Amino acid sequence: MLKLPKLLLMLPVAALLAGCQYDVLVPKGWVAAQERDLFVISTLIMCIVIVPVLIMAVYFPWKYRASRQDKSDYDPNFEHSTKIELVVWGVPIAIIVALGWFVYEYTHKLDPYRPLPAEVAQGKPVEVEAVSLDWKWLFIYPEYGVASVNEMVIPANRPINMKLTSSTVMSTFVVPSLSGMIYTMTGMQTKLHIVADHQGTYPGRAAHYNGPGFTGMTFDTIATDDAGFDAWIAKAKASGKALDTESYMSLEKPSMRDPVGYYASVEPDLFNRIVNMCVEPGKTCMAETMMQDRMGGGGLDGIKDKSKLEYDDARGVDGFGNALPTPPAPLAHLLSGGHGAAGEEEGQTHGE
Repeated sequence: MLKLPKLLLMLPVAALLAGCQYDVLVPKGWVAAQERDLFVISTLIMCIVIVPVLIMAVYFPWKYRASRQDKSDYDPNFEHSTKIELVVWGVPIAIIVALGWFVYEYTHKLDPYRPLPAEVAQGKPVEVEAVSLDWKWLFIYPEYGVASVNEMVIPANRPINMKLTSSTVMSTFVVPSLSGMIYTMTGMQTKLHIVADHQGTYPGRAAHYNGPGFTGMTFDTIATDDAGFDAWIAKAKASGKALDTESYMSLEKPSMRDPVGYYASVEPDLFNRIVNMCVEPGKTCMAETMMQDRMGGGGLDGIKDKSKLEYDDARGVDGFGNALPTPPAPLAHLLSGGHGAAGEEEGQTHGE
């Protein structure tokens, strides 16, 4: 049987062998550092209750055990203690007030839609448009006209303004060393502002389960100096591949553990069309659909345009990520006039 000192010495070794990553506690960006601080402050405040409770859970049973010799402090007529009441009610109220204040302050300071303070990051911001696909990440740099798959390169110490969306199910974007989580949703756009205080490579991933390829939906965020960033842009432009409608529709198809890829050019307004779910030719953009709904809808005449508004049927996958066959349109016979023709043929048959 191991003695207690030897067991305590083995705990750090066990922690190292567990392979845990402590990116949240060792931030490399201002946003992540603020989130770390809020986590530490909240934990310390809650320890004001937890630690005394753990101590009292051991102390009081031992002090008032049945076998104790001195029982002179026994008071069968005890009814009230002002000191105990002050502690029981005062401490929780103080904790709630403190937690509420810090949460309020950090919630507004770390609003993902709020630009970073001027003193945090210097230089011209870099715009990045991120799209979560099945099961990979697409990053578009509209100012430079390039894009990458499963790799995001940013200049260190410069603000990064991100717009995010999804071409399929809802996912969660997170780079623990640089920022918190933000959702990506089909037909919607979210925002995130981050900055890397140090050069390095920081892992990112989809944080919530979103299908069979979830475990491989990872990417590296590489923070480099301005010269390294310019060199990476030049490398992407040298790839020679164009991200147009055809290549995007091919990229959008479900696949797992795709290698890093680059696109030398990006079709104008592609990200907005992804948000509006109308990259595929013949589809109606969500903005147009919402405007039509606001004006009263398409009515019966709009039935013929139903196929332009359908997005999900062609995106179904099985448990292994394989595409499912597109089900037949339930109103196809009405649109083609087949119902009436069938009825006439049926009536003629019975008549005969």
